[in-house]
Amino acid sequence: MDPKRLIEDGNHYLFHTYNRYPIVLRKGRGMKVWDYEGREYTDFLSGIAVNVLGHCHPRVVIAIQKQAQRLIHVSNLYHIAPQIRLAKLLVNKSFADRVFFCNSGAEANEAAIKLARKYSLMQHGDHRHEIITALNSFHGRTITTLSATGQTQFRKGFEPLTPGFRHVEFNNIEDLKSAINSNTCAVMLEPIQGESGIRVATKEYLVEVRRLCTEHDILLILDEVQTGIGHTGKLFAYEHYGIIPDIITLGKGLGGGAPIGAMMAKEKMKNVFGTGSHGSTFGGNPLVCAAAIATIETILEDGILLSECERLGEYMRGRLNELKKEFPDIILNIRGKGLLIGMEINRECSQIVTECMKRGYLINCTAGNTIRFIPPLIVTQNDIDNLTDVLDDVLGRFV
Repeated sequence: MDPKRLIEDGNHYLFHTYNRYPIVLRKGRGMKVWDYEGREYTDFLSGIAVNVLGHCHPRVVIAIQKQAQRLIHVSNLYHIAPQIRLAKLLVNKSFADRVFFCNSGAEANEAAIKLARKYSLMQHGDHRHEIITALNSFHGRTITTLSATGQTQFRKGFEPLTPGFRHVEFNNIEDLKSAINSNTCAVMLEPIQGESGIRVATKEYLVEVRRLCTEHDILLILDEVQTGIGHTGKLFAYEHYGIIPDIITLGKGLGGGAPIGAMMAKEKMKNVFGTGSHGSTFGGNPLVCAAAIATIETILEDGILLSECERLGEYMRGRLNELKKEFPDIILNIRGKGLLIGMEINRECSQIVTECMKRGYLINCTAGNTIRFIPPLIVTQNDIDNLTDVLDDVLGRFV
């Protein structure tokens, strides 16, 4: 296939919802992807936190192949064996007692919002419907999850939005205290704000948020769409904080590349969603659940992937901080947890991303001036060293 013709056709037939780079990727294995012209790239973006085991992990591929030969899709009007197995696996490895499956992180957040509001209605009456989220948060691109998102640039042009959301400063417990009122039914936060530049919630903050939610009998929802399934060195990021949320949402890495989302909640909410009150035609279908089971079991059975994620994340932040000392006028800050890392610089960073791509490394620019790194759990110390050498060369050209 002619990649130039493919790009022309893409520009002609697709909505321009992404500012795509001028390459067409053809195949991937592990940390590597190749384009149609045979160029090799090392992927430090993982499809934006999706390919948690790298590209085309053999165990995930085999699980998909076997399931595709057996049963690809069946309605949720019937019991689905891989869906039940996956739900049991997630419950056994988390605080949660019940799971709802959907197709994406945005849908998982929609489900969490609906669950929180209906639970509050059943417990307290219809006046308690307001959900507090954080400024600079990102919870999805549906109308309601955009309403929850604390970034005006994503909401502009899509008004009127869903009412009932209030936004407070992230990591500012006093701002949250002042926002809680008799209408509050839930607080919804990301442990790490990915789309606003990898901004990590402090332990003191989330511990106090949990205490306030318990004190006021309101639900704590943690959006783990980007942090979940190992990216921070724990299967779920809430494990770092010593707290138990009431609801968490998952997406991205859950399927190891297959599109699946999940909303998980405590037993006290098991009767909130009655028959017909919520659903998803494709949610929890056999194919994606088989991929998710293979992904999670591989992470858990490996024994060292999660601990290596923490170790290599610390190592990578150390290497990036060495670059910060070398380029103090360019690099402002290094943030992150595990292998979810941001490097804030003093300028718009798309040109640096492009230069790294030319040298065979895929990274990402978020929040305008933060370079985002989300390598898969299979990344090696050598991969990290090679990337930082490339960054050293690229940044040196901007001095």
